[in-house]
Amino acid sequence: MDYPERYELVFQALAVEDDVVVVRRTELAGAGGYPVYEDESGIVRAEISDRGEVRMLASGGHQAPQAPLLARPLSP
Repeated sequence: MDYPERYELVFQALAVEDDVVVVRRTELAGAGGYPVYEDESGIVRAEISDRGEVRMLASGGHQAPQAPLLARPLSP
C-alpha cells in the first residue's frame, strides 16, 4: 500500500483558531501495522491507517495525547 508522505492533523483549540500540525511519515510502523508519522520536533506522533484513522502515540512520559478532529493528506 502506498501511504501519503505528509498529513495535516487538525486539533480543536478552545476559543481560538484550530491548531494544525504537519506530520511526516517515518520508517516505523505502529501496533496496527500502519505507518507512524511525526512532526519536526518528534513530539507529536500518530499512527495513521489507510482509511485516515488516527491513533495518537505518546512520545514521552506523562502525556495524554488528544485525538485530532481531522487528518488531511498533503501532496508531496
